[in-house]
Amino acid sequence: MDIEGFRTYCLSLPGSEEKTPFEKFFHGKHSFLAFYVNGKMFCYFDIDQFDRCTIKCHPEEIEELKETYQSVEPPYNCNPKYWISIKFNEDMPDKEIKRLVRQSYEIVRTHN
Repeated sequence: MDIEGFRTYCLSLPGSEEKTPFEKFFHGKHSFLAFYVNGKMFCYFDIDQFDRCTIKCHPEEIEELKETYQSVEPPYNCNPKYWISIKFNEDMPDKEIKRLVRQSYEIVRTHN
């Protein structure tokens, strides 16, 4: 997974938009790019160290994903009951990562 391809995929989801909401928290040390739908975040990653993304997930699916893929980890600075981080270029295929990003988008889009 490369950063431009991943960014393009996230922006291809209808109504999605990108923002850099965390700049004030990290004093310019990290540049996180976040993707939103209906004003709510569904995915984010560190531009400076593009090695993982954090997405929303169905709580009942999280444990199964952790058991299936070593690349699934607790999220950075989000509630682990609803969010996961996925490391890129490890044991989860890009197609599955995209499916989970799309699912995150749908969760956020339909739960206002």
